[in-house]
Amino acid sequence: MSQAVNAATSSSKEKRAYRKGNPMSATERQLAAISRKRETHKEMNVFIRNPMKDQLLHLCEQEGLTQGEMIEKLIQIETERRGGKM
Repeated sequence: MSQAVNAATSSSKEKRAYRKGNPMSATERQLAAISRKRETHKEMNVFIRNPMKDQLLHLCEQEGLTQGEMIEKLIQIETERRGGKM
């Protein structure tokens, strides 16, 4: 019974105003995320043969990684294989 009383009183209260200003649109949030990522990452645009792309996608699915994460992993493995430091 106390829940019914609480529900009645809480619904009559005025909602709290959004404290951090106007919320950003989805586009604005995405642009902000990309801007933050550019501080620590470099963008790459490459062309590879279709069979290689299919193999990359298959590897990504098996490992549960994104394409970018898989490319980073492959570079790290090859660098370590050659005895280099990262």
